[in-house]
Amino acid sequence: MRPDCSRRFLLTGLAASGGGLLTLPARAQGTGVWSADQAYDALLNDAARVIDIRSREEWQETGIGAGVWPISMHEARFAERLFAARALAEERTVGLICATGGRSLSVLGALMRAGYSGYFDISEGMLGSGEGPGWIAAGLPVVPLDAALASLPEALV
Repeated sequence: MRPDCSRRFLLTGLAASGGGLLTLPARAQGTGVWSADQAYDALLNDAARVIDIRSREEWQETGIGAGVWPISMHEARFAERLFAARALAEERTVGLICATGGRSLSVLGALMRAGYSGYFDISEGMLGSGEGPGWIAAGLPVVPLDAALASLPEALV
């Protein structure tokens, strides 16, 4: 577990930015970047957990990747739930996904600056970006919001 000051730094940074739109100067800073296919394979092999940080409205429009935990950066207790997900993941890496990779990279940057590791960015997102086609266009399975919420571990509700 990281020192309380690191957690406080992350919580303060996320709160001050209106939920987490913190910037990371460049992708080439050693961020763990995975494709949607890589993330899904890791989920299937029980080697990773993935968190969808988009808004509830976005989840309703597109659904959520099968096996992905919906924890919106736009809702109360985001940082607490993010750390709870990290704890539930145990030794597994935790992926962050949003629509096109901007928000997930911002949150990853905040985590890295606060000294946290074990996270990766799915920078093509659900909808695709310059990094790739995205979860949906790649044909990876998607479930409705109610099904994803029903399968969310109690500690993340």
